[in-house]
Amino acid sequence: MIELRDVDYSINGRTILTGVSFSVARGETRVILGPSGSGKSTILRLLMGLVRPDSGSILIDGEDITQLDEERLRQIRQHIGMVFQQGALFDSMTVGENIGFSLLEHGQEGEAEVEAAVLRHLVLVGLDEDLIDRMPDELSGGMQRRVAIARALAARDPRILLYDEPTTGLDPQSSARITDLILELRDSYGKTSVMVTHDIADAFKVGNRITMLDEGRIAFDGLADDLDRSPLPLIEEFLAPFRKAVAAAYRRLPPGGGAGRASTGSSLSGGTP
Repeated sequence: MIELRDVDYSINGRTILTGVSFSVARGETRVILGPSGSGKSTILRLLMGLVRPDSGSILIDGEDITQLDEERLRQIRQHIGMVFQQGALFDSMTVGENIGFSLLEHGQEGEAEVEAAVLRHLVLVGLDEDLIDRMPDELSGGMQRRVAIARALAARDPRILLYDEPTTGLDPQSSARITDLILELRDSYGKTSVMVTHDIADAFKVGNRITMLDEGRIAFDGLADDLDRSPLPLIEEFLAPFRKAVAAAYRRLPPGGGAGRASTGSSLSGGTP
């Protein structure tokens, strides 16, 4: 569904990505992990065709978007939904107007059809229909992110979803709702997705495969369990804070309290029982 082949990208002579290659199968979630400034979000901009690489190929459904004109790129983007960091809702519009914005803008649906689509997508992301007339600043951060996902879905019913740090700044419960929704969209609706994050727990929860970047190069590409077992000092250093947090949480559990705890799909505990 998605493939990057030896992609290089720079801005004003500063190298951002070097030789980046990976593929995303249909119905799979690929997580791009790495420290700030490693080039994660740049990959999403490249996949949207908002910027072009210096060299290499980017294929969407087998079509190299680096060779396309703007009109064909626009057509490709109709099948891609983007969920921006912090949600990026229009603060002067209601929830319903945000979700229905693209439908109204293109004028392909009547107002009744747009309202029905808005309500349908509110329910899909687990929000009450009566939120349709609320303003974004009346919602919690987690609700705003779900509205942003509903907006991306309602716009074109995209086959591909791109998430840029979708849980940043959210409390654990809201983060869990967002990652549960990402999993549901993949497993129940067959969406292919790429998620950029620095949150290791989210990466291990939703990622079929994980790509880790370091200074614009791929440091790791593979399954979550393989990342957890990697002996590379860079990866050990990156995972260390999360492993310490997990170990501390286990120590706070009462005797027998760890039984039946939810698994992240990987030990991530650095040997902590």
